[in-house]
Amino acid sequence: MAADSRQAAPRPPGAGLTHAEAQARLETHGRNELAPVRQTPAAVILLRQFTGLLVVILIVAAALAAVLGEAIDAIAISLVVALNGALGFVQEWRAETALVALRNMLATRARVMRDAVEQMIDTRDIVPGDLILLAAGDKVPADMSVLSAAELRIDESVLTGESFPVEKDAADPEARLFMGTSVVAGRAEGLVVATGQRTEFGRIADLTGAVERKPTHLQVKLGQLARQMGVIALIAAALVGAAGIHAGKAPAEMFMTALSLAVAVVPEGLPAVVTITLALGASAMVRQNALARRLQAVETLGAATVICTDKTGTLTEDAMTAARISMPGRDLVVTGTGYDPAGHIEFEGASLRAADDADLADLLETALLCNNARLRREGGRWRMVGEPTEGALVTLAYKGWTPMPRDGAVLAEMPFSSERKRMSVLSPGGAGYVLHVKGAPEVILERAATLRENGRTLPLDTAARGRLHAAYEALAARGMRVIALARAHRDDPTLPETERDLEFLGFVGLIDPPRPEVKEAIRGCQAAGIGVIMITGDGPLTARAIAEQLDLPVGRVLTGNEVERLTDGELVEALGQQPLFARSTPAHKLRIVSALQARGEIAAMTGDGVNDAPALKQADIGVAMGLRGTDVAKDAADLVLLDDNFATILRAIREGRRQYENVKKFVRYLLASNTGEVLAIAGNLVIGGPLVFLATQILWMNLITDGATAVALGLEKPTADQMQRPPRPRSAPILGRGGFATLVLFGTYTSAATLWIFYHFLPQGEGLARTAAFTAMLLFEKASVFAFRALTLPCSKIGWFSNPLLLVALTASVGAQVAAVYWPPMQLLLHTEALGRAHWQMIALLSLPLLILPELYKAATWRRRLKAAG
Repeated sequence: MAADSRQAAPRPPGAGLTHAEAQARLETHGRNELAPVRQTPAAVILLRQFTGLLVVILIVAAALAAVLGEAIDAIAISLVVALNGALGFVQEWRAETALVALRNMLATRARVMRDAVEQMIDTRDIVPGDLILLAAGDKVPADMSVLSAAELRIDESVLTGESFPVEKDAADPEARLFMGTSVVAGRAEGLVVATGQRTEFGRIADLTGAVERKPTHLQVKLGQLARQMGVIALIAAALVGAAGIHAGKAPAEMFMTALSLAVAVVPEGLPAVVTITLALGASAMVRQNALARRLQAVETLGAATVICTDKTGTLTEDAMTAARISMPGRDLVVTGTGYDPAGHIEFEGASLRAADDADLADLLETALLCNNARLRREGGRWRMVGEPTEGALVTLAYKGWTPMPRDGAVLAEMPFSSERKRMSVLSPGGAGYVLHVKGAPEVILERAATLRENGRTLPLDTAARGRLHAAYEALAARGMRVIALARAHRDDPTLPETERDLEFLGFVGLIDPPRPEVKEAIRGCQAAGIGVIMITGDGPLTARAIAEQLDLPVGRVLTGNEVERLTDGELVEALGQQPLFARSTPAHKLRIVSALQARGEIAAMTGDGVNDAPALKQADIGVAMGLRGTDVAKDAADLVLLDDNFATILRAIREGRRQYENVKKFVRYLLASNTGEVLAIAGNLVIGGPLVFLATQILWMNLITDGATAVALGLEKPTADQMQRPPRPRSAPILGRGGFATLVLFGTYTSAATLWIFYHFLPQGEGLARTAAFTAMLLFEKASVFAFRALTLPCSKIGWFSNPLLLVALTASVGAQVAAVYWPPMQLLLHTEALGRAHWQMIALLSLPLLILPELYKAATWRRRLKAAG
């Protein structure tokens, strides 16, 4: 603040800082911008692709193979590790850069007084002491005190979660405007008191870093599987190597056998297949308006047991709409939503125009003139500038009346205030003037002496007041915000100090209408066993009304004050009673999501404000709004909805469940294949014969052919009953008992059949027998893939040819194996020999049970389920 003491002479009021003072303060306080979000460096993103246990085991195996001179093995393993790392890096880096493109929180320029001249400057150059000029539609570029204000209303929802604008008055010494909030009505002059990280916005952004990000559900399960497979691989390799050496075999031969066994146990293709599947799923979700910031985010959402969602803009249109008009003696219905005046006004099913109804014409004229909002048509779409309630009244007037020119229509105005709870304007009318008044129903009725009914002016007696109060309460009970309209004729062209003897015209019921697709989406969540909890800053009546319109079951309504009085245990108990949270702030969200997790729920939480960021980070899956969300919220989230639509969450859940089901399918497929290889190697060791597979042949099966097939398996479409099942339990393993039994059955058959072929053809030569066994195992694995396409349904129900990419992968794999058997360079690489017709016939014959028996079993169990269901 030293610059203040050096000024040469007092400046006139409202002159603002000089250029020299502004520059000095910019050097002292720094630029008006939040500290850059700690974006993960590209090198860190790349390096963490190689930290998973399965990947580490593969890296160690590649190093050992290189040390032992097995260059082909080392190169093959290194290639799959590199492929996995590249895929993961590309997807995560794309998500980071896509999020940067979404950043639109702060205005880029602001109107400032500098050197006694109004000028537009970059918001980053604003400093404490600057004089800022604000008007409707502007974003507040820094924290400031209010020097002067006219009808100023501020949307502070990004900080507080409150859906209605807040009135600001310069007479209030505590009045403050905060960075990132928006001016919805009026104008103001403000003195900047804090910029950048010192603002309230910046302070809350700092707090977000205190919440540690949790690993995703899939990361936990794959980590457990990786550790189990790693331990099994090391133990099996050590035991086999030691047993062989003890039996008198050469240490070098047994080391290669042990390495082959370890390679066979570890599903080398699993990291790459998981990464590819999740990356393809994330790309598909972008086309459905959901940006996954982490690959596992969508899959985790598929496991969600409860979704905590905002109301405004997510469940609703975020556009206040006049839905009902209650006039003395009749009720009118208003069609259309938002600020598009394409709808109309109906009475008993017939369209009604102001030109044909004098009472309606007067009501709409008052709604239009007693108003500071306006509609603009931009690029074929209607845009409202002003306060949402006033915008809804302007839109209503457009629907029933061709709006009159506004210029010169209003002679004087007495603005709305929290004390007056009404707004009045004076306009020319007839031989004199008309006083138009709108405001809170109880305030307007108190000042009304008559009412308009069917073209007549009638006294507002006790009975009439009772009927009007009942009409008002009926609208309020439906969750509507109710505005009363009245007028009075005057001879004096000045506004009265107090409005009296008004003629009541009617009530207008306003509501933020539900999005049309949300009701079906909530029904879909319920069918999938997913709870939906609404958390809103609106009052209990409005919140319950919206819930009823959406068929959202509500067992208990809790306000924010009630939540604060509950202990943690009581809140956990309340969450089991189908609660709805009203009058809530973002501060309550963090506590609610923590209580849900204490109940064992997998919780998804939506949010858009900077105060929502800690809850988004704490949730198992944080979902930020892409259109109205703050940068802080987007950076804290796992998933960004590009259209701010709840229905998009359901689509993401469907995609997440498909991803997990397909991960489960190809994990079981890869492990079943590897189990067969392991049992064949171990069984052959017990028999005491020569190596049934070489290490390069195992890598060929696991990396080249199995990997392509597993990727295609990961692209299976969702089954019909996928969204009819409850979410999987948090503790559910990827394999489970059924999966383990499947591995044993398939592994036992494929290993036994392979060893039979190996020893059947061994008299014809070890190389030929090994080629036949190698080819047999590969074709057995290809035949068994059909059993894993649907874990509970036969292929006849999902369609044998419904996954064309799988057919392409199978054809390519078989073609590659044919090349491996007959093409000389491949014969040299894989140590194979050409097979004859008899070899292929026996392999094909032993492959048939893998196609037929699983299909018969699943068809029988499917028929039993149908019969049991009734």
